[in-house]
Amino acid sequence: MPDETLLLGGTANRGFVVRVGDTVRRPLRASSTATHALLEHLERVGFDGAPRLLGVDSQGREVLSYLPGETVQAPYPAWSMTDEALDSVALLLRAYHEAVADFRPVGLAWAEPVPASYVTGLISHNDPNLDNVVFRDGVAVALIDFDLAGPGSALWDVATAIRLWAPLRPDPDTHDVRRGRSLTRFRRFADTYGLTDADRARLVDAAADNHIWCMDYVRRGAESGHPWFRQRWTTGEAELTDRTNTWFNQSSAAHHQALLH
Repeated sequence: MPDETLLLGGTANRGFVVRVGDTVRRPLRASSTATHALLEHLERVGFDGAPRLLGVDSQGREVLSYLPGETVQAPYPAWSMTDEALDSVALLLRAYHEAVADFRPVGLAWAEPVPASYVTGLISHNDPNLDNVVFRDGVAVALIDFDLAGPGSALWDVATAIRLWAPLRPDPDTHDVRRGRSLTRFRRFADTYGLTDADRARLVDAAADNHIWCMDYVRRGAESGHPWFRQRWTTGEAELTDRTNTWFNQSSAAHHQALLH
């Protein structure tokens, strides 16, 4: 095996994802068959914003094509916090949804079900976090880490992305240039994506519900003994979760108003 280079980022698979030449090797999961079917569909329809499935190696790891570029990790580079970068994430997510719209899998086991009220038949990415988007020259060009992909909706994906990229959390808990601009970026993402009127009406509640869903996933990972989830949960994440849940309740009216102007 050629030299392996550890790829940093993420939480669930930290320490187990490596680059080998122009490929990425990742652990297989119970939902890998479903994820692989999704990646094969994206390749068939010509969507370039996702890795290609290349097989399974001799160590039982999935082999994906390596997508050159940069992902966004702390400390966040200035280019990644611009409105232009935000716009490109929204457009990439829209392009993914268009590419996956006619994918109708049957009998596949996905990783983590989203709330039933946000399932429309679309296979959403469900984790367009900052370190799961590949940029080139400041423009988002690809999504990676489809481990949490599964039946969802465009609304659920937009709510996930907008919560993380705006970001939607109390201002004192935003420690970069986005502080004080969450409402502006919230509206901008929805506008750039071109969210339908029906989904805009539900977006605020979807973002709050997404935060609860995501943090419950982290909490359960910590309680099961996963070292990186446990580290994250016990070093401030639990308290931040409570503050953010309260903030969502208190700021709901302001967020609804922001979508109107």
